[in-house]
Amino acid sequence: MSIEEQQTEDLIRRLPDKLYKMVDSNPLGDIQRYSIHIRIQHALTFISFFFLAITGLPIHFNDAFWAQPLNEAFGGIESTRIIHRMNAAAMTFTMAYHVLTMIIGTLIKIKDGTFDIRRTQIPMPKDAFDLIHDLKFFFGLEKTRPKMDKFMYKQKIHYIAAAGGNSIMVVTGACFLFPDIVAKLLPVDQYYVQSFARLAHPHEAVLALLVIAFWHWYNVHLEPGRFPMQWTFLTGKIAREHQIEEHFLDYERELRNNPEERKYIEKVVEKYERELD
Repeated sequence: MSIEEQQTEDLIRRLPDKLYKMVDSNPLGDIQRYSIHIRIQHALTFISFFFLAITGLPIHFNDAFWAQPLNEAFGGIESTRIIHRMNAAAMTFTMAYHVLTMIIGTLIKIKDGTFDIRRTQIPMPKDAFDLIHDLKFFFGLEKTRPKMDKFMYKQKIHYIAAAGGNSIMVVTGACFLFPDIVAKLLPVDQYYVQSFARLAHPHEAVLALLVIAFWHWYNVHLEPGRFPMQWTFLTGKIAREHQIEEHFLDYERELRNNPEERKYIEKVVEKYERELD
């Protein structure tokens, strides 16, 4: 270990428990978190999801009093169906784009020797311990939050739920559009296949809408400390305060790899230590 590396490790050991409350933090972001590919995928997902929801629900509930004005606004139910299918294609493309990005990015990291499974969305045993620790913190049974990695347990749960939900929507939607192909792939009574698809598709859509509205938006944008908006989905950068509070292990890597950030945090720690004296 070099002298600089040893000094960095010593600095990390000196970091106070509630460092996130002591640092300067730019709402637009201080530390790079997401690539341009992830930001494009998020934008495509948001736009296509919005139009899928606003067209799909009035198609399914077309007899409801609130559905008819929406269908008319899009030029009638037939036009609404066309818009819905166009956005379904956009969503499917975005999913494929995301999977391709993950595969290529992972292969490049493996080749470079920089791949670290702890920085992925793959659930790890530590996530269960982090969840328990965090619950104890919120109930006042722990003094500090757990030291979590690039993706914390909430984000992994949401990611898996989104991946599963999108897959259900694509498969069931394909059953409606391509019944002959589905019949060949699934040589069972198609009445049950189509009945399941018609049951699962709209209910999964309503569930996804509720999760986005009441979980995702709150945790990302409306939670105290994030309100009125977290800009990471646009800038690709995370605020220093947020990084330290919920992704402390990833922040330690930032200190090891970013001399400018290390110099800044040294000053913060020195000021804190002087105040203690």
